[in-house]
Amino acid sequence: MERMNIVIVGHVDHGKSTLIGRLLADTGSLPEGKLEQVKAMCLVNAKPFEYAFLLDALKDEQSQGITIDTARSFFKTKKRHYIIIDAPGHIEFLKNMITGAARAEAAMLLIDAHEGVQENSRRHGYLLSLLGIKQVVVLVNKMDLVNYDQATYQRIVEEYQDFLNEINVTPKAFVPIAAREGDNLMQVSSQMPWYTGQSVLELMDSFEKAKDKSEQPLRFPVQDIYKFTEENDDRRIIAGTVDTGSVRVGDDVIFLPSQKTSTIKNIEGFNTPVRNEIGSGHATGFTLTKEIYIKPGEIMCRVGESHPEVGTTFKANIFWLGKAPMIKDKKYSIKLATARTTLYLHDIITVLDAAELTQSKTKTQVERHDVAECVFQTLRPLAFDTVENLESSSRFVIIDDYEIAGGGIITENLTHHVSRMEQFVQARNYAWTRSKLWPQDRTKRYGQKPAHILITGAQNTGKFGLARELEKRLFETGKNVYWMGISNIILGDEANRDDHLQRLGEMAHLFTDAGLLLLSTVSELDDTDIQQIKTLNKPQEIFVVTIGETSLSSENINFKLSSDSTNEDRLNLIQLFLLKIGIIF
Repeated sequence: MERMNIVIVGHVDHGKSTLIGRLLADTGSLPEGKLEQVKAMCLVNAKPFEYAFLLDALKDEQSQGITIDTARSFFKTKKRHYIIIDAPGHIEFLKNMITGAARAEAAMLLIDAHEGVQENSRRHGYLLSLLGIKQVVVLVNKMDLVNYDQATYQRIVEEYQDFLNEINVTPKAFVPIAAREGDNLMQVSSQMPWYTGQSVLELMDSFEKAKDKSEQPLRFPVQDIYKFTEENDDRRIIAGTVDTGSVRVGDDVIFLPSQKTSTIKNIEGFNTPVRNEIGSGHATGFTLTKEIYIKPGEIMCRVGESHPEVGTTFKANIFWLGKAPMIKDKKYSIKLATARTTLYLHDIITVLDAAELTQSKTKTQVERHDVAECVFQTLRPLAFDTVENLESSSRFVIIDDYEIAGGGIITENLTHHVSRMEQFVQARNYAWTRSKLWPQDRTKRYGQKPAHILITGAQNTGKFGLARELEKRLFETGKNVYWMGISNIILGDEANRDDHLQRLGEMAHLFTDAGLLLLSTVSELDDTDIQQIKTLNKPQEIFVVTIGETSLSSENINFKLSSDSTNEDRLNLIQLFLLKIGIIF
């Protein structure tokens, strides 16, 4: 039988745990003797029996009377097995609620008929929308407390329906229930003859099962690359977990955002049988027929299938849980699949006040517990899907000061926008006051053209020593040259690396604008890194010299050096190269 994940959400004390407990009991899904055990425990402790006690197993949860973390329960009908996720209702535990709801294919949202629509009722509805959960049933619970009054039920339905219309959510149904009494759960209750719809269980069985992940296009986020050298093992294994789709040996694949292509040679696993095909949910590795050099964070896709979008500017719906508000132009980090890079809030389109049911188009920051539609920019291209095309690879989290402070889904790729780096350079050049000296005046005086000579390659290939010797040799021939040794510290996580590269590009612009030759060494650059530095150094030139293996494409390499060549040979070759292209003369 098929399985389906359903999350139950709602304001605190609106009856989520009671509903689940009653469903477990009425469908005979409890372990033998469990119901009697809980009832006996209540009797011993002089507490009235509650179906919620079947779920609230943690002592902290029972003592506080609230569900703190998501709990998973299982029951089955004649049609399918259900995994029910009971998400917390307190506003302080929204992170836990989101964690639970992210795994769901459908949702049931509870509203207390006696208390009516609450702030979290609205907020949870919006979060379900953000997470892409389209199958939603709204349950108006505790109808017994309002004497099964149809007018009370209808008033809540109209109020909440107006809210759902605002956020473009269409519920499958509204159902009046009394979870503790079992009314309208297993079958339609005689207590509410005015209700002519289906029971909760019938509606659950009518939910459509989501398309299996293995039938979706391949998305394999690259977690790491492992190179083996012992015992003549020269494999280069690309490791990660297949998110969606499947892939076979011999399939042509493409990596995004780098757009590098190859073919699957082998499917690798630790102490596992040989496989020719692998699908979603499996952690695995691949070797390729053509060696390409990529970085963690790329997404592998099959050639011939639909591919993710690639861009640096996108529109997204987010929820914000950070202690400090989210503000424009502050540096954050985004984590999408295995990719992580610097993120900036570029524009706030609308912010929804879930409590007041109003939208603001004038807010300048996103407050804690706000939900908003925003435009974001990254320094380096990301591969992502929009939520309407592939839900799982449209989701992301935002990190502020090493803590997850928000999350959301990407709704649109705004590739036509000028990149953040280009905006920065345009603003810088506009404000720049130029010297009265022309560049050709400096070229004539110094006997050289200004340029940034960037030496890159894998670590421990001799770049450091080569650059120092090259600086000394050029200086001794009368050239105005400077080696920026500080660029060797550009290592570590991508966010810090982006900062270092931006500083390097800005300093290169200053040095070359002064007519000097700048030498720098940076390990393991990729094409995006080179493009950033080139953009920052405009209008001066940058020449890239590589040593040994590199992930750079040929159009971003000006001169190649073998990893086996001597330092003296390297110096002579670079000097000849600079003479040939007219940098020195």
